[in-house]
Amino acid sequence: MKAKATLKQIAKELNVSVSTVSKALNDSPEISEQTKTRIKEYAKLKNYKPNVIGLNLKNRKTKTIGVIIPNILNSFFAKVFTGIEKVAEEKGYNVITCISNESLKKEISTLDMLSNGTIDGFILSVSEEAQKLHEFNHFKEIINEGTPIVMFDRIVDEVECDKVVVDDFDSALNATQHLINIGCKKIALFSSIDNLSVGKLRTEGYLKALQNNNIAINTDLILRTDSEDALKAKAEILFDNHTIDGIFALDEDDSVVALRISLKRGYNIPENLSIIGFADGILASRRLSPSLTTVSQHGPEIGAAAAELLIERLESKENEYPYKTTVIKTELRLRESTRTL
Repeated sequence: MKAKATLKQIAKELNVSVSTVSKALNDSPEISEQTKTRIKEYAKLKNYKPNVIGLNLKNRKTKTIGVIIPNILNSFFAKVFTGIEKVAEEKGYNVITCISNESLKKEISTLDMLSNGTIDGFILSVSEEAQKLHEFNHFKEIINEGTPIVMFDRIVDEVECDKVVVDDFDSALNATQHLINIGCKKIALFSSIDNLSVGKLRTEGYLKALQNNNIAINTDLILRTDSEDALKAKAEILFDNHTIDGIFALDEDDSVVALRISLKRGYNIPENLSIIGFADGILASRRLSPSLTTVSQHGPEIGAAAAELLIERLESKENEYPYKTTVIKTELRLRESTRTL
């Protein structure tokens, strides 16, 4: 999707005021024919389209927030949604929720459908396909048309908007350091989210912890994939060829794979293998045996912070309002899958 120019961008490029651009595009008699022609030609070249609905609805608020999440089965996103809904209700806003199912096409169509005056702003986590293809113009278009977006968890650095993240790098570094502190020396990394921004940051944190402790990086122990099935296949090969004493898993599904394959292979957990997972769903933390030590992301807090940021922007009387990034600290919750110090 080709990014559309804004009035402000056209004005800057042609060294005129935003007011002049607006008047020229609306055939105002105040503007000379020569200037009108120059501005109209440049606007056409840059794919400018007036947001008619946005103009008509400029002073009318729907008091509704659109939430787009990639995967409804992921307990993390469900927890984030509870935080969004709680704040929205307190502030008098309704919430419409849509699922992108990790699809770029669905993400684009949902944004287009809801930005026609149905909602005042979006809270979303970027789809896997959008991150994989580095396709983010659809977000820039919506923002340029005047609809604010708050991104959470999976964010895009090159899109200027409000964001809520966890400290993925530091959390991974600290989790890996904990495994080292309890005596682990051969620590494997399990990741089926290598194509996501959060997966890359967590991997970097793991590698940094090994580097900080002068532990040689063995690439055979680093399982980086884009799917759970590929991770399972790589894990079987890992256990066939190596003995390990620690696993750091980068999301809930990876944590479950790590625990189940380790038990199947005859490891005693945590006596001769300790596991930490970047997850805090009920499945990983309570329904598995042994229960899993996890990095808790505090999903409800992330949702609440995202809703606060969006509503604050929607209700601000300032036109130029600086974007904010809120960082939510994680917490290492010790359970039965790691040895005690």
